Amino acid sequence: MKLVLGLGITGLSVAKFLHKSNVDFTIADNRKSPPKLSEYIDLNIGPIAILGDWTQSLLDDVDEVIISPGIPENEKIVRWAKERDINVISDIQLFGKNTKTPIIGITGSNGKSTVTKLIGNMIKDSGKKVAIGGNFGKPALDLLNQNVDFYVLELSSYQLDYTSELNLEAGVVLNITPDHLDRYGDFESYVSSKLKIYEFTKKKIFNLDEKNIESNFKQACFSINIPKKATDFGTVTCHGTCFLLKGDDVLMPIGDWQLIGEHNVSNVLAALSLGDQIGLNVDSMTNTIREFKGLEHRLEWVIKKGDIDFYNDSKATNAISALKAIKALSNFYENIVLIAGGIPKKEDYSELFEVIEDKISALVLIGEGSDFFEKNVTKVKTYKTSSMTEAVTKASSLLKSGVVLLSPACASFDMFENFEDRGKQFKEAI
Repeated sequence: MKLVLGLGITGLSVAKFLHKSNVDFTIADNRKSPPKLSEYIDLNIGPIAILGDWTQSLLDDVDEVIISPGIPENEKIVRWAKERDINVISDIQLFGKNTKTPIIGITGSNGKSTVTKLIGNMIKDSGKKVAIGGNFGKPALDLLNQNVDFYVLELSSYQLDYTSELNLEAGVVLNITPDHLDRYGDFESYVSSKLKIYEFTKKKIFNLDEKNIESNFKQACFSINIPKKATDFGTVTCHGTCFLLKGDDVLMPIGDWQLIGEHNVSNVLAALSLGDQIGLNVDSMTNTIREFKGLEHRLEWVIKKGDIDFYNDSKATNAISALKAIKALSNFYENIVLIAGGIPKKEDYSELFEVIEDKISALVLIGEGSDFFEKNVTKVKTYKTSSMTEAVTKASSLLKSGVVLLSPACASFDMFENFEDRGKQFKEAI
């Protein structure tokens, strides 16, 4: 019998798959009211969920545990399973066991969702069928049994932690910056978790600009710099214009696309590298890039009111993401009012604070991190607010022209359901 741990989005997806496959299972969650409990009950697809503190009896007669990625490896239920030599796997591993369709895997600290969506669009625009999901959009198991040529999966470090078997046609680690250190304890453990994707990957793609990734030059590579091999992707700046390259071949000027920021140049290069490795036409891929508008909550232009532009970057849940957003917009705007705050991550914010003091006109704060930001930002005027509506009103009042940027650099759970809810409330407040 299988034991499904966690009754959130992933757990419900696993339960539906096991029910459809006629596999006996038990499902448990250490929360009294997990988020997908009512939906699970309404679907009537399995036994009554066991809620509350984990007990060892949950593992009786269990031959495999399928665990939600949000449950850390130091939880006692995970330790008990390992003591009994019971295999603990992710939904991703279960997905991989049940398909022979080529899978593309994408991980990294930042940019995963953008690259996942972009390579998905490239595959679709090439005339092939694709399904995308994983840590972005639909859970992987909900994608099964579709008539597609490729699956594209965004993979979190948490999902990779519980994966020991997976067959990826192509895979990439976009970048690695400190994140989730409350779970990993140290940066080295987090790096190892991300790099695990290469153990499962046939065609490995490496970012030569990422110092925490030991690149294999025999494989496909990309870089912001001039490519080292004819099969690699990169850029060159000539007469003030930056161009994308494949080897020595010029593909397009970056001014031809709608994304902004150097980080998105790297994201585009990663997507091109992935597409090239699975045989997509370069001209077709560049056409897709021109049409790609980016994703909601990722440095998303919302609206212009008077002379003020509003950008929603709620997905910036860590310092490096917010830093990149500020740098990107500072190339176009002299006056930027930043809305930031939430639950700070256990990471180094010093570089972000320096950029705020150099590039930001005023700082509007929300959430638990308000005191933390106010203490460390001393050269820029700060304003504490108690709601998103108040934050947007205050930020707007501080500008005659320029941009109001929501790029919180923090987790959202102190005030919002998730980063999507935070971004939605930002747009509603506008």
